[in-house]
Amino acid sequence: MNKKVLIIDDDPTILEAIKLTLELEDYKTQTVSDCEKAIEISKTYIPDVILLDLLLSGNNGCSIAKELKEEAKTKNIPIIMISAHPSAKTMAKLAGADDFIAKPFDIDDLLNIVKKHAK
Repeated sequence: MNKKVLIIDDDPTILEAIKLTLELEDYKTQTVSDCEKAIEISKTYIPDVILLDLLLSGNNGCSIAKELKEEAKTKNIPIIMISAHPSAKTMAKLAGADDFIAKPFDIDDLLNIVKKHAK
């Protein structure tokens, strides 16, 4: 069975690049760029892993991560936060993220982190 990954980012180029990369490795993907819909889709899609951008227009990835970790349906889903922000790794940890990858990232690093969490 293919593992499901939800990708939350407001940059369509990043969304498409990550989606294509993961699909080439046989992951099923769902993308969302609308912060308001991110929580709702997380609860209905129930992914094995969530890739979440730290800085989203109109919202903060940290607040989405915190909310997902407080929800019964999503609290056990690993969240990997991605960002180019200098203090993002610390912010991601405080938000309850399970892992972090800095932008720009190496494709192999991304795949290794997703594989590690998609048990």
